[in-house]
Amino acid sequence: YLSPLLNSVVEAGELGVRKKAHPWNVTAPDFFDDVEILRQLFAQILGVGKDGIAIIPSASYGIAIAAQNVSVTAGQNIVLIDEQFPSNVYVWRSLAQTKDASVVTVKQSDDGDWTRQLLRAIDEATAVVAIPNVHWTDGVLIDLDAVAAKTREHGASLVLDLTQTVGAMPTDVSALDPDFAICSGYKWLLGPYSLSYLYAAPRYFDGIPIEFSWMNRRDAEDFAGLVLYRDELQAGARRYDVGEKSNFALVPMGITALSQLLDWGIHNIADTLGQINAQISERVADLGFELTKAEYRAPHLMGMRVPGGIPDGFLSQLAAQKVFVSQRGDSIRLAPHVFISQTDIDRLIKALQALAS
Repeated sequence: YLSPLLNSVVEAGELGVRKKAHPWNVTAPDFFDDVEILRQLFAQILGVGKDGIAIIPSASYGIAIAAQNVSVTAGQNIVLIDEQFPSNVYVWRSLAQTKDASVVTVKQSDDGDWTRQLLRAIDEATAVVAIPNVHWTDGVLIDLDAVAAKTREHGASLVLDLTQTVGAMPTDVSALDPDFAICSGYKWLLGPYSLSYLYAAPRYFDGIPIEFSWMNRRDAEDFAGLVLYRDELQAGARRYDVGEKSNFALVPMGITALSQLLDWGIHNIADTLGQINAQISERVADLGFELTKAEYRAPHLMGMRVPGGIPDGFLSQLAAQKVFVSQRGDSIRLAPHVFISQTDIDRLIKALQALAS
């Protein structure tokens, strides 16, 4: 469900809570300065300018912003992939119904290739393609370069849910040029729950937010002037920031987590996770578990399937041995991070071997 928190991230959160305990020491800049640091750090991870980043509470919030601003008309379609995370489904169903459009749900090919199926589904009737770049159930990777090119060819909008990849593998958002990209912060970004991020392309810098916070207005930093109501919004994607974005516990936690990721280097993280998963995938395949073809798998996340289906109590028996995995759909999802040791891998294989025998 969640990544663990680094000790340094926990400490930053504790300091933030103590700050709120002494509000007489909080000044007007405290509501804005750390948020801008956080915005800049996430922009560095995506390789974009910080004016394109909004601070949001969840993926569903960011996808709702995208749905508010993309163009969909009667008779058009919105392309999704089968069994993608619900936060990137429900709002599109609602929008399609409101606009008299339709949702096209793309099924995975028999050999595990999502990309080929997506490219076939995108056509002149497509208004929006709203997808992840790694499927959350089994770690199958989608070729976003190819999908983005096909989407642009037909003048459709591209909305990406990057929750399952950002922080664990490099993603060149500038080259992909999506309309919006959303990422929850509590997984591979090693941050707290309820802190997430949105990227909006510059063409949406004059878009419509889904809430109207005082902090998203021009000159909000001037507390004495807040009674002089402003119709003008903050510059860039700041107009999409969530209300109360200046959370004195969550924002320092996010800053600490993103700073650590950048210090490690996203390429280094991806290489390390690739090596860990390569070993795990080879060994679980030897035990008879089914894996998607290596050419379609992300380096950091994978799903394995149990021949004949997942038996009752499978996850609880692993948990009893302090081996923690997830069930997503008909997949057992394995998502190790860089703190996994060789001993941990051996324990996983030993536990799986006992269940497979």
